[in-house]
Amino acid sequence: MQFFVDTADTGEIARLQKIGLIDGVTTNPSLIMKSGRDFKEVIAEICAITDGPVSAEVTATQADKMLIEGRTLARIAGNVVVKIPLTMAGLEACKAFTEEGIKTNVTLCFSANQGLLAAKAGATYISPFLGRLDDIGMDGMDLIEALRVIYDNYGFETQILAASIRGPKHVQECAMLGADVATIPPNVFDALVAHPLTDKGLAAFLADWGKTGQSIT
Repeated sequence: MQFFVDTADTGEIARLQKIGLIDGVTTNPSLIMKSGRDFKEVIAEICAITDGPVSAEVTATQADKMLIEGRTLARIAGNVVVKIPLTMAGLEACKAFTEEGIKTNVTLCFSANQGLLAAKAGATYISPFLGRLDDIGMDGMDLIEALRVIYDNYGFETQILAASIRGPKHVQECAMLGADVATIPPNVFDALVAHPLTDKGLAAFLADWGKTGQSIT
């Protein structure tokens, strides 16, 4: 399973890249807004930090304008993935981008039928939004499971990129259900490694070591 980090904070991306935990990055207009920086400048900087896929989202809602924006984004760096909404216009743009060899991330997926259409349009990635489904009383994992079955049934190459991840349990369940990628906020990355028994055990080991009066160096 690949891990992407969901942020436009280049400092956090560099931190996680250095540790070797991330395979790519996803961004969206809201994350760019929070950074307070120029959109294309941020994308270029992220692409310089990691050679993995970097999702950069169009803001147009009409297919022809999505194509103009997407081509502009794709010229920033070779690892840019053009992120487009799961609308009929988005699917039209997705097909055109795929034919041009531009990788795509079709976002805001909330149903298996939407995911099926994106795969037929040639999407490189599909982004089902788990947390937002949970917010309205549905189980986002049901969507991951359905997409995995459908894609495997027909040999679709579209990768399931689990998005809107809220905590460690989401990551674990996505991995168990066979999602190809999880895009994770930086704070959830930190939560993945945390466990009270780890902290307790380390404290006990260090206390016992201190009693020996020894030094490794």
